[in-house]
Amino acid sequence: MLKPLNAKIAVVGTGVIGASWAAYFLSKGFDVAATDPAPGAEGRLRGYIDEFWPSLTDIGLESTASADRLRFFDDIEAAVDGAAFVQENCPERLDIKRAILAQIDSAAPADTVIATSSSGLLISDIQDAAGHPERVVLGHPFNPPHLIPLVEVAGGRLTSPDVIQRAMDFYTSIGKKPIFLRQELKGYVGNRLQAALWREAFYLVEQGIVSPEDVDTAIAHGPGLRWAFLGPFKNLHLSGGDGGIAHTMDHFGPSWKEWWADLGNPSLSSALKQTVMDGVDAELKKTDLNSMVKERDDLLIELIKMKKTAEHLP
Repeated sequence: MLKPLNAKIAVVGTGVIGASWAAYFLSKGFDVAATDPAPGAEGRLRGYIDEFWPSLTDIGLESTASADRLRFFDDIEAAVDGAAFVQENCPERLDIKRAILAQIDSAAPADTVIATSSSGLLISDIQDAAGHPERVVLGHPFNPPHLIPLVEVAGGRLTSPDVIQRAMDFYTSIGKKPIFLRQELKGYVGNRLQAALWREAFYLVEQGIVSPEDVDTAIAHGPGLRWAFLGPFKNLHLSGGDGGIAHTMDHFGPSWKEWWADLGNPSLSSALKQTVMDGVDAELKKTDLNSMVKERDDLLIELIKMKKTAEHLP
């Protein structure tokens, strides 16, 4: 779809998410034009890219990749001029998204795909602010985008199917793992799955059944290890042995129905929030957060590299 040697990607909004996207696009050999109205935005962006570049180098850079291919512009019109793809990362407010999309649409070439990194807004609620709403699409990454492969793609009621396919093809071509949402819904897929787990985690803590540390241990040293490789459905299939997922559903289905009916519905009260904060503070009291983040990212990079070499892993 896009050729790294002559394609320009525009990144509108360069906070943590936008900076991570910009670094990733640069690592794939694109020219990147970035813009953000916040004072000092360019300096922070270049600082983020310097911070992210060693990890991207470890994962593997394209031969044409260079942080020097970044240009920063003071206005949206200059940034998106001539761009083949726009990744917008502005604050998660409907009024701001609509205003920014209108600006992008009025200045970008007619065939440019405009993707928003929105983390929960419906595309149908924002796209009609653009003169060409058919080219506005969801391109929701998971944080940090320069490391996590998942991108959620969805259209609104006015989005062209061709634009959706072009976005899917583009993200796939640069090493992402895009999924297509066939219907619009609040929060999208990844966030809703997380929210379902968080809901029960908060409930278990609220009821005094386990501590926040116990919940973290249960996931990080239990199902989270398997989910990182195959996801929930493939793991259920493996649990069924020769009978596969059909056997698993038949065997465990009655228990699941009981558990689903018994799942909690916690109230995020002041007391529960304090309990969770105290529990996390206790869990991290001897932990250097900067070191923990680095260790997390280093392990994540190794996991991603290993998964690339595995024949049967997604």
